[in-house]
Amino acid sequence: MIDNSEGYGRMRTLQCVVLLIFAMIVGRLIYLQLIDEHYKTLAKTNALRSVVQYPSRGEVYDRNGEYLVQSRVCYDLMVVYREIDKQGFDTTRLCAITGVTKSRLKRELTNARMRPRAPRLVASYISTEDKLRLDECSFPGFYTVYRTMREYPRKIGGNLLGYVGEVNADMLKRYPDYRAGDYVGMSGVERSYESLLKGVKGVKIQEIDTHGAIKGAYMEGRFDSLPESGRYLKTTIDARLQLLGEELMRGKIGAAVAIEPSTGEILMMVSSPSYDPDELLGRNRGNHYMELLRNRRNPLFNRAVKAKYPPGSTFKVVQGLIGLQEGVLRPSDIHPCNMGYHVGRHKMACHAHASPLDLRYAVSTSCNAYFCYVFRDILDNKKYDSVKEGFDVWRDYVESFGFGRKLGSDFLDEGSGYVPTSEFYDRRYRGAWNSVTVLSLSIGQGELGCTPLQLANLACILANRGYYYIPHIVKEIEGRDSIDRRFYERHYTKVDPKHFEPIVEGMWRGVHVDGTSRRARLEGWNVCGKTGTAQNPHGRDHSTFMSFAPKDNPKIAISVYVENGGFGATIALPIASLLEEYYLTDTIRRPEMVDWVKNMNIYYPNK
Repeated sequence: MIDNSEGYGRMRTLQCVVLLIFAMIVGRLIYLQLIDEHYKTLAKTNALRSVVQYPSRGEVYDRNGEYLVQSRVCYDLMVVYREIDKQGFDTTRLCAITGVTKSRLKRELTNARMRPRAPRLVASYISTEDKLRLDECSFPGFYTVYRTMREYPRKIGGNLLGYVGEVNADMLKRYPDYRAGDYVGMSGVERSYESLLKGVKGVKIQEIDTHGAIKGAYMEGRFDSLPESGRYLKTTIDARLQLLGEELMRGKIGAAVAIEPSTGEILMMVSSPSYDPDELLGRNRGNHYMELLRNRRNPLFNRAVKAKYPPGSTFKVVQGLIGLQEGVLRPSDIHPCNMGYHVGRHKMACHAHASPLDLRYAVSTSCNAYFCYVFRDILDNKKYDSVKEGFDVWRDYVESFGFGRKLGSDFLDEGSGYVPTSEFYDRRYRGAWNSVTVLSLSIGQGELGCTPLQLANLACILANRGYYYIPHIVKEIEGRDSIDRRFYERHYTKVDPKHFEPIVEGMWRGVHVDGTSRRARLEGWNVCGKTGTAQNPHGRDHSTFMSFAPKDNPKIAISVYVENGGFGATIALPIASLLEEYYLTDTIRRPEMVDWVKNMNIYYPNK
């Protein structure tokens, strides 16, 4: 049985504890309400406003330290609806100072009224001059926030560098670190390296009096945090080469990519048509964006990394290398060409040249028939049980050259091109197909598709005699000892390096002796090149050219692709040759060719 006196004592103790806690709370409230003047004064005359401190976005340089992208000071105009002086508010004066239209101001104030205590963005890109004029006037409830906007000194690399825009609703759901009104990289380098360029936001807590004037930092800035600027990037791009590339490609649809074979560094990446990156800045950004979006030539589409083109005759070098590795071809092997390849009712036409011919001459003259023989020998190889098995082996080789898959570059929207599978042909022909059925693949036609970046990478593989580094566009990152380690790793094809010499020799002959690339010759430099004419069922053929120079210890590998440009030697070759000359010699000794290329417009058919 429990002693009643003991239970009573416990109850009294609990009551005392509760009363003591209550007395402490009441005492604190009395102190805050009647004694501490700081909070009393603050409550009567001030309000607290948390202002986001936006960091400067990291700047972008070319490989020589020249600015490609800079940050320029601007301001956002914000409003807190409950702090507005409803009686003395002069809308006309505010609009005149800031350049905001009355209709937009009315719309933003209507939206701000829904959440009267929350800051709302009224207008972006307020200049420093307008900000100072605004500060001289009294507009309670309105204030400015420091921001930066992008600036492009060279006006180049629209698709390459990308652009910055305000986060949308979908991004806010996927990336909780962002808030409405934040800017984010939308494409190109700006998007790929967003996490490094954006920096870290800070916050400043201000005391605001009843008139909306800033009295100072709350608690002397004890709870403020400073923004951290984004890191700068040094890219692999040569700004002067990029500028020349864009000038030469103007009036044409296609792409040009140049890479340093010994590192995988992208020296130039041109997508044409492009756009002036400054068009996607400021308050008219939305209007310009819609104009670019409606443009039938699609200037916002980065053809260099996303377009899927048939490689045409440039792909013949891959066929030759696979044939050598598989043992079905020797450099001295001779095949005839009677204006093409004939088998049954099938014919693969070819241009006029000497016949019969060996591998080196077949590469230099770009003979269709020769590589039809080679391709069929690969697929019909007796060591495989079926053509399908031979095709699968062929496809594995092709993939090792970087086709039919993403290369892994630092472009997030890189395309993979397309290399058909045996299953694809089984479905199309219900299993009844052979090496003749897919003969168009032998000369880089049919279902094959590749990006200009992949073709430039193929030029690097040939220059390096069998390997490549993943193409990349960033050379140095502020605060880091190196870039991603994967860009330093060699990636080898499935073809032995010894087999590359006759192919390279054929490419050299094509420029210097008796081939289709003779216009690419540069005095004093051993240039290797391969033309390509890609058949186009929708109009004039596409012109493409792939090259590297010099032959030994190459410094540049390049690929140019021009839609509807005709033969490879017609327009793609001159563009590539001029770019090579400029990069290797720092000058151009053929100004008449420059003028001819610049004046050639090939928007065909009426694109």
